[in-house]
Amino acid sequence: MDVGFVGLGTMGQPMALNLAKSGRPLVVWNRSPHRTEPLRDVGARVAATPAEVFADAEVVILMLSDEVAIDEVLDRGTPRFADHVRGRTIVTMGTTAADYSHALAADVHAAGGDYVEAPVSGSRGPAEAGELVAMLAGTPEAVARVREVVAPMCADVVDCGRIPNALLMKLSVNLFLITMATGLAEAFHFAERHDLDRRTFVDVLDAGPMASKVSRTKAAKLLAADYEVQASARDVLKNNQLIADAARAAGVASPLLDVCLSLFTRTVELGHGQVDMAAVVHAIRDRSDVAQPHEDPFHQVQ
Repeated sequence: MDVGFVGLGTMGQPMALNLAKSGRPLVVWNRSPHRTEPLRDVGARVAATPAEVFADAEVVILMLSDEVAIDEVLDRGTPRFADHVRGRTIVTMGTTAADYSHALAADVHAAGGDYVEAPVSGSRGPAEAGELVAMLAGTPEAVARVREVVAPMCADVVDCGRIPNALLMKLSVNLFLITMATGLAEAFHFAERHDLDRRTFVDVLDAGPMASKVSRTKAAKLLAADYEVQASARDVLKNNQLIADAARAAGVASPLLDVCLSLFTRTVELGHGQVDMAAVVHAIRDRSDVAQPHEDPFHQVQ
């Protein structure tokens, strides 16, 4: 079974590389052609257009930035859409609104294709290591087919049932990730503004029960002021907004997420959208800088 992969960005490129290295026949396309060169080097075929990918592959994975990009690649709303999806399994591995995915699934099925949601939990590091967690939703037959395809990219593959449950599961997981990482940045800022040794702060965190792969990665970035992208602040803002919209639609309170939405909006406004989500610390510092000064609670009156 030949597989197509469209979208070789921060996450997509390492994911496709792991798939190609597994020996799976792979054809790839990316809007910026230079991103395809590492795939060519490991034996993948490079298509000149997305249409070539659909022509050559039985399963086509889309790892694209948003719904507009997905619709453009699929030529959705044009007669070419049916030509692309008929007899094929379309797999969306990026994060979109659940309602959008549900509607796209209906269009793909109506045109004679299969559709599977397969969003992943993890950032660039786990993508490079093949340690992502994929959440699948779709018909049992299509999910079984896609499970085999995505396995080389993942540490675990979880069946979430019907569409759009995989995307709702991803949004649930991301709600925890966003609030946790933002809380870490706030704690780091609290320590630095009290002139505590930041290395000691990180050492205590790493030694304690709250430590995780995420906390160790993000704390190291904060300590080194290293904002090389693993998951960009702009992408996190997009995910934050998707979760907030889904919460509103279901009448679900999301007070912590709402604060994070404000902070990541400010992070992007400050010019940090293309760097790692740990840069949310800049928005927290910004709030401290504009806050009214308070009397030092430790000041002793003589």
